[in-house]
Amino acid sequence: MAKKKVAKKKIKVDAPSFEESLAELETIVGKLEGGQLPLSDSLAAYELGVKRVQGCYAQLEDAERRIELVTAVDNQGNATTEDFDEGEAADLTGKSQQRTRRSTTKRAPRDESGDSLF
Repeated sequence: MAKKKVAKKKIKVDAPSFEESLAELETIVGKLEGGQLPLSDSLAAYELGVKRVQGCYAQLEDAERRIELVTAVDNQGNATTEDFDEGEAADLTGKSQQRTRRSTTKRAPRDESGDSLF
């Protein structure tokens, strides 16, 4: 039985920065919209644009992982932070959804003492 090759992410040292990629994408889009490129050049430009978009998304995901959440502020105004974790992001999203559900659910009618009538 042949072994499957596992693709590993390669970190390119010479990869363009986020801003450089965006600038290059704008140039590529301008050339493609201009309609003056031959088909083969248009395809090559499109492929390069897709690579730049993927690189931008990867850089944004990396930046998102590095965001710190402010957990508290002391009396002097100094923030206490902790690293952003994808699991915490899911927890925060879940908590937000729970708050939304709580605020939109109807409550059972209560009597004067606060007890539920049902």
